[in-house]
Amino acid sequence: MKAYAAVDLGASSGRVMVGRVGPDALELSEAHRFRNRPVRLAEGLRWDILALYGGVLDGLRAAGRVDSVGIDGWAVDYGLLDGDGALLGNPVHYRDARTEGVPEQVWATVPAAELYAATGIQYAPFNTLYQLTAAREQRQLSRAERLLLVPDLVSYWLTGEQGTELTNASTTQLVDPRTRTWAYGVAERLGIDLGLFAPLRQPGDPAGLLGPEVLEETGLTGPVPVTAVGSHDTASAVAAVPAAGESFAYICTGTWSLAGLELTAPVLTEESRTANFTNELGLDGTVRYLRNIMGLWLLQECQRAWGDSDLGALLREAGGVPALRSVVDAGDGRFLAPGRMPERIAEACRASGQPVPGTRAEVTRCILDSLALAHRRAVEDAQRLADHPVDVVYVVGGGTRNALLCQLTADACGLPVVAGATEAAALGNVLVQARAHGLVGDLAAMRRLLTRTQPLTRYTPRGDGARWREAEARLAAR
Repeated sequence: MKAYAAVDLGASSGRVMVGRVGPDALELSEAHRFRNRPVRLAEGLRWDILALYGGVLDGLRAAGRVDSVGIDGWAVDYGLLDGDGALLGNPVHYRDARTEGVPEQVWATVPAAELYAATGIQYAPFNTLYQLTAAREQRQLSRAERLLLVPDLVSYWLTGEQGTELTNASTTQLVDPRTRTWAYGVAERLGIDLGLFAPLRQPGDPAGLLGPEVLEETGLTGPVPVTAVGSHDTASAVAAVPAAGESFAYICTGTWSLAGLELTAPVLTEESRTANFTNELGLDGTVRYLRNIMGLWLLQECQRAWGDSDLGALLREAGGVPALRSVVDAGDGRFLAPGRMPERIAEACRASGQPVPGTRAEVTRCILDSLALAHRRAVEDAQRLADHPVDVVYVVGGGTRNALLCQLTADACGLPVVAGATEAAALGNVLVQARAHGLVGDLAAMRRLLTRTQPLTRYTPRGDGARWREAEARLAAR
């Protein structure tokens, strides 16, 4: 067996996991976990990238001897480097307000329909394209010689080598999903210099060796290669969906819920755009056709407001609250920013004439019902828009620990739900490294290994779905 370190950077925490892979074995253990806490400064919301990198180094020290390292993380955010390779300030957080009103400026040059037809990326106000447009007049961008997405920035600090991994690049709204390279026409029309980006890398490409200072800091003995993986954490998580065949949907749950299908070609229709589906690139020529849903961020923010209350107790109490009493649109932009989440959910229910959840358990049930309803809409819409029917939904990521949410998702979708790995992104990360070193075959072989070695939990839908259809119609009418 060989050992691989998976650096997995989430929006609220980071972790370094160690995967051990053999011909018929796949084991994952946690070496180190650390908080990812953004900082609000006078100029706005920023990532504490040096603290994050320090956590990575601590994790590699705890991991011990490994045969390779891979880095995945969240999408769209980036660091800027000057001509000497030094970082120009802390990366801006995607929840920062700097892109307010910017999409409309972009659409005045490249209409939204044209932009979608060229890039296939759904509208989100924090897409890299909008961030770069917002930063156009700032000195920091004018001084920059290089732009690295966050996982690529960490890889650069570890190795001294620069690259732009394709699955994450596809989230920038600057890649053509048909050619799987840059959308040069879009960038030219918007005055975005694609020369800022390092050359594109594919998952499995070599990304350099840990530098001498990194070896000294971590106690590792070189040479230790870094391997490009699906550096968008969702790309790695989807690679770790334990599916057989093609007739499946997936939901990657965590701070966000990413719900959709794995396709062989993008869906670039106007109907797809207005339904706000995105075409992000995955492994082996695949397309992740999905919709972003606000996800467990809603509950995380409520817990923060409540003083990090016991999640297990909350879920047990929420299980006893009547179903679908109140629901909100889990994709509503009013829930994007941090702060006052319980009050904002109550305000949304009040404004729509629904019962206002008054207890923590009622707020929690409202969130979970709303997420399950959003999962239902995404899975149904994706099948219709892509003409790609499914017979099972796989759930991976942090939401697999939430049995109530998994069961509600099965009930809402009217399909069996199979809950896979909680640490799916880390597993996908490890498997791409193992494949690059000849231990695993293609994507189908990776998934067969997952099915044989990882525990799976199946949830069977209850009821006939009539109450969910009624709640969906109720929400659509508001």
